[in-house]
Amino acid sequence: MQTAYAAETAWTFGLIGDIPYNDKAVTNDLPNLLEDLNRAPLEFVIHDGDIKSGASPCTDAVFVDRREQFQTSQHPFFYVPGDNEWCDCDRPGEGSADPIERLAKLRSILCNTPSSLGLRTLPLIRQSNPPATPFSEFSENIRWRHRGVVFVGVNVPGSSNRYGKPDYDLRNRANLAWIRSAFREAAEQKALGVVLILQANPHFETPPKEPIRQGFNQLLETVALETLALGRPVVFVHGDSHSFRIDKPLIAASSGRRIENLTRVETFGNPDAHWVQVTVDPSATQVFRFDPRIVEKNRHPHQP
Repeated sequence: MQTAYAAETAWTFGLIGDIPYNDKAVTNDLPNLLEDLNRAPLEFVIHDGDIKSGASPCTDAVFVDRREQFQTSQHPFFYVPGDNEWCDCDRPGEGSADPIERLAKLRSILCNTPSSLGLRTLPLIRQSNPPATPFSEFSENIRWRHRGVVFVGVNVPGSSNRYGKPDYDLRNRANLAWIRSAFREAAEQKALGVVLILQANPHFETPPKEPIRQGFNQLLETVALETLALGRPVVFVHGDSHSFRIDKPLIAASSGRRIENLTRVETFGNPDAHWVQVTVDPSATQVFRFDPRIVEKNRHPHQP
């Protein structure tokens, strides 16, 4: 299945998430991170959600400020929403807001273009295009294909995907349909692999009957079935729990065994303002290679 892309040279992209969370991160850590990314020879950068802390106000100004910061990226910049941007906006206190209204505003500010953010852009497809679909409101769900790899981003927020809330059912069906369409495209195009991006830690290791896991059961079942059917490398990117890791946590229900061709990458998160470099090498046995990149200006001054 690699034949069509065998002549391609290796290329790289960057992964970040869960930043910025405070004033220092806005004025220091995120600019340092973007500066480091800008120096790297990347095809693009992906932010997997949480562009503010959950406790801070969900104002229009914050969304606009983040968009302006992301626009300074020298590389195309792709973004999927996190829970802090909308789910947590109804926390009691000053600045409390309706999550659904905030999601609509987030879509209008950060999820409304036919291309990525950044000084250089790449085209993408949004689930809202064409609009005559059952899921025409979900402009935050995106997909693009780049040099033999299919990328798909969906709005799956931590910590429980808003399971049981009125918006869960339609959004979950939209997400599953969007994921299936991406895998279908990958199969039709004989893609090198699929990269799935979302914000929530779906609690791979938690029993399916546990409350925290119930909002992710259908998602993980769908990803498992599609990954096995595709038979190509799949990268599952998320943030949320701020615990950088690379592993293979998805278990097939049919066999009870680990699915070898799926790799989970959890990105660095506050207070660690670093990034992950992903190399795509069509000629390699392992198509995807992952390298944590430490931003020297953001390195913590540990004491011996």
